[in-house]
Amino acid sequence: MAAAEAERPCLTELPGELLELILCCDVLGAADIGRVACTCRRLREACQPRGKVWRERFRLRWPSLLKYYNHTDSVSWLEEYKARHNAGLEAQRIVASFSKRFFSEHVPCDGFSDIETLGCPSHFFEDELMCILNMEGRKGLTWKYYAKKILYFLRQQNILKNLKEYLQRPTDQQSFLEGAVLIDQYCNPLSDICLKSVQAQVDEITDKVRRVLRTKNPRHPSVASKAGDILIPEVELQRQVLDAMNCVLYEQLKYKGNELDYYNSLNSYIHQVLIRRTGIPISLSVLYLTIARQLGVKLEPVNFPSHFLLRWCQGKEGSTDIFDYTYIDAFGKGKQLTVKECEYLIGHHVTEEFYGVVTSKEVLQRMVGNLLNLGKRESTDQSYQLLRDSLDLYLAMYPDNVQHLMLQARLYFHLGIWPEKVLDILQHIQALDPSQHGAVGYLVQHTLEHIERRKEEVGPEVKHRSDEKHKEVYFSIGLIMKHKRYGYNCVIYGWDPACMMGHEWIRNMNVHSLPHGPHQPFYNVLVEDGSCRYAAQENLEHNSEPREIPHPDIGRYFSEFTGTHYLANAELEIRYPEDLELTRTTVQKIYSSGKE
Repeated sequence: MAAAEAERPCLTELPGELLELILCCDVLGAADIGRVACTCRRLREACQPRGKVWRERFRLRWPSLLKYYNHTDSVSWLEEYKARHNAGLEAQRIVASFSKRFFSEHVPCDGFSDIETLGCPSHFFEDELMCILNMEGRKGLTWKYYAKKILYFLRQQNILKNLKEYLQRPTDQQSFLEGAVLIDQYCNPLSDICLKSVQAQVDEITDKVRRVLRTKNPRHPSVASKAGDILIPEVELQRQVLDAMNCVLYEQLKYKGNELDYYNSLNSYIHQVLIRRTGIPISLSVLYLTIARQLGVKLEPVNFPSHFLLRWCQGKEGSTDIFDYTYIDAFGKGKQLTVKECEYLIGHHVTEEFYGVVTSKEVLQRMVGNLLNLGKRESTDQSYQLLRDSLDLYLAMYPDNVQHLMLQARLYFHLGIWPEKVLDILQHIQALDPSQHGAVGYLVQHTLEHIERRKEEVGPEVKHRSDEKHKEVYFSIGLIMKHKRYGYNCVIYGWDPACMMGHEWIRNMNVHSLPHGPHQPFYNVLVEDGSCRYAAQENLEHNSEPREIPHPDIGRYFSEFTGTHYLANAELEIRYPEDLELTRTTVQKIYSSGKE
């Protein structure tokens, strides 16, 4: 028996490939590999830093990161594993600190400064943030809330850098599609949007057009699969391409202008245009122009008032005569228009300058301008975010535009955020245009007053249930409620023993018509429609069927949803120290018995 055992090969005697296969097994962790490498020279060689074992360990742990490495590079996978692991710990530390640092205010403009000076690759840090956001279950809500804010900031900073590099290129190297993707990415930084993916979808449409073109004219020069670099000189051959495009886009794929929901921001995002197959004139024009150019037809963008168009030259290339062009309405199913028909389209005469071609930068300016106008249309958190994003983009292209700088300063002032940045913007405006002294002076004065008030603020008010003045407060933090009158579902994140709003608000909201008027407890609630409201106690009741409240700020106040109620995070619990136990007791009483 002993002899048989002695003849059996041990682990170190196995062939290298088989040894690697065993060590790459997904049941082993990084610590296991580290211990194996310390046992003997043979196993240390099998677990060398640049070898297959550590590469596989890295891949199993962070599969999405392999795209950042070239297969031909010599990489120390052990060092990369350590760097990613340390970046993860640092990300967790920073995310955990955000709630304590910024619970009572918006994250200030310099709040991300420690992130910008990280000593690790940014994609390591972002990957950890994505891991936090993708945590399963209903826990970690506060971590997810701040991880989302940090990731939003990081990606926007990177996209802004890419936009500025794009604008520095020669005009003939500025793809209209790439510019549209950059705008889309900046306004939707948490979505998975990339030029490669968008281009692939456009290429699919282009291939469909080629197939239609092949049935009409098998010898057409655009039929070749690599026809993107050609330029077709004959007008009749160009017309065949445009006819095939209209057939595919508007008849087969059913693309159309979104007349029913024109003022929806999704119409301006190129990845949404491809998904929903609808858009506004400028976004559909970018798609139409891109496909045409890939098929050898040079169309040019025309910044026509109220309705973006494309022009197609019928005469000598580069002609300045507007009558040498046919104008294409991508919003109107590719309809080809004369100069007069363009004027009928908008209902009035325009001068020749509006029929001229515009640059890619001017196309982006109009796209951003559309988003900016949409942001101005409403006064919601979502519209304010769109306004902030579109102003960032506009000022990246035109950093000294006084009108938009002033709008940015007023927006931050109105939202009560970033007062120090407001002062910087106002100083820049004053240097650019001294005639703005009056408006600048007004905002400077009130911004300085805001900064002084903030300095005078004492710590957060702590509300104890045991205080006599709070004895009429029936409901507690984290309870899922229903509004008796309006029927909306909400969760309580704060309360006052009586209405704390001013007389004007009380009058406008008709609070005096309530049986108990303003002299009853009022509750701060996060509503399922994304709004924050201040509701009277007599208008609220326990929700018999509690469910999660899909509010963007839920993680600012709560750490977990239990299925019946929310648990306050550490910062909110400090402010309402006796509510947690009351919430648990209330929930047990209501939901364990199945009735109030």
